[in-house]
Amino acid sequence: MRASRLAAAACGLLLAAVTWLAPAFAHHGWSEYDRDKPLALSGTVTEVSYANPHATLRLDAGGKSWLVVLAPPSRMSSRGIASGDIKPGTAVGVEGYPSRNEPGEMRAERITLGGKVYELR
Repeated sequence: MRASRLAAAACGLLLAAVTWLAPAFAHHGWSEYDRDKPLALSGTVTEVSYANPHATLRLDAGGKSWLVVLAPPSRMSSRGIASGDIKPGTAVGVEGYPSRNEPGEMRAERITLGGKVYELR
């Protein structure tokens, strides 16, 4: 009985650790983005996520849907962009770098929202 309780406790701890660390494992390195190909897009936001490890948005620009990787939510807030400031239907401009591996994905260095430019890095 003691062994099964110990095993259950170990499984519980392992599950908690994996759940807590999952965002870190999901984080990808910036080397996935091509700094030799700067990219500037303007369009309409269709989706927004203010979740760790990075806020993201889906942007319709030039007839294509882009996944735009922004800064972590805490940095977005410290730069002056609150979680409700970007909503579906909002017009934004983003500047950054395209993914080397995922067509239609980019990492944003800055975002223009309401005529104001916000540095994200």
